[in-house]
Amino acid sequence: MLATGSKAAASPPASAAPDESRVVWKRIVEPVQPFLDAVSRRLEEQVGAFDPEIAAYARYALTNQGKQLRPALVALAANAAGRTTDDHVTVAVIIEMVHLATLVHDDVMDSAEIRRRRPTLAANWGNEISVLVGDCLFAHSLKLAASFPTPVICRAVASATNTVCSGEILQTHRRLNFTVNRAEYFKVLAMKTAELFALSCELSAWLSGAAESERNGLRDYGMALGTAYQVYDDCVDVFGSEASAGKSLGTDLASGKITLPIIVVLERATTEEKARLRELVEAWRPHHIEKVLTLLRQYDALKESRRVISQYLAAANKGLAELPDSEGRKALATLGEFLGRQTIALGG
Repeated sequence: MLATGSKAAASPPASAAPDESRVVWKRIVEPVQPFLDAVSRRLEEQVGAFDPEIAAYARYALTNQGKQLRPALVALAANAAGRTTDDHVTVAVIIEMVHLATLVHDDVMDSAEIRRRRPTLAANWGNEISVLVGDCLFAHSLKLAASFPTPVICRAVASATNTVCSGEILQTHRRLNFTVNRAEYFKVLAMKTAELFALSCELSAWLSGAAESERNGLRDYGMALGTAYQVYDDCVDVFGSEASAGKSLGTDLASGKITLPIIVVLERATTEEKARLRELVEAWRPHHIEKVLTLLRQYDALKESRRVISQYLAAANKGLAELPDSEGRKALATLGEFLGRQTIALGG
């Protein structure tokens, strides 16, 4: 990688709704919206690089962007360290393409039918096509990275992609492993999710000519924010609703993934309750969710998960301390506060 070193906000009203969340998010990214629009256009242009017979699959995958969180991190980090350039747009496209490829593969492994309020690629065209499209997206992202005159970017993207895929393999190995502890869980999160957050921030800072201490601080910020985000996403899978999340829920339990809420119960429950939880997950049926939720509530799994997320958001803010005071730095801090508010509102 490029660098060697490597409070949650106050509670919103309990009635905070998805529409309100979207309004707040739009306000956060408004200063960099032209940048995000440029990323979307550039992604659409990439469809032309694929064989005409598979262009429809590529377009379906590449236009399935959500909040464009990683491109937003590229833009906000650039503003915190300097300014955005066309190279930042290209890097954001590369990282978003890697991310979208992982989503295509995730949906296959999780048998997910809905992603961002529409059928997944696998639901439309089957697993075989989806796996191969994901592979094509990975390969094309590295081709774009290799187009830079310096090998630094391609090496960084290749290294991060390897880390993400390795994290997915480790997570797959640990399915239905009820001895997984927190350290093992957070190792996977750092690899499969936080790594792309960190790459977005660090590579953006490098393109802006930031000092090493600033690059390290932004990488630390991205790692902490990405970890907090994945814990939140794992909580959404059991405490959220499909209407607000816009994707299939319960897929972690259905596929045997052991996430933090489950780990909390395994840490605190009696031997009999642990055995009961294991039975419910191993023989998973959708109606088991209510029994699992009873155990999660009994042992305050959501409360503990919120506490952990708050700790990681505090660590993210600590990483920003390496940056000079600026509107860009404030925007990155606000992004963490937004996730904190989303976390507090979850389940309530």
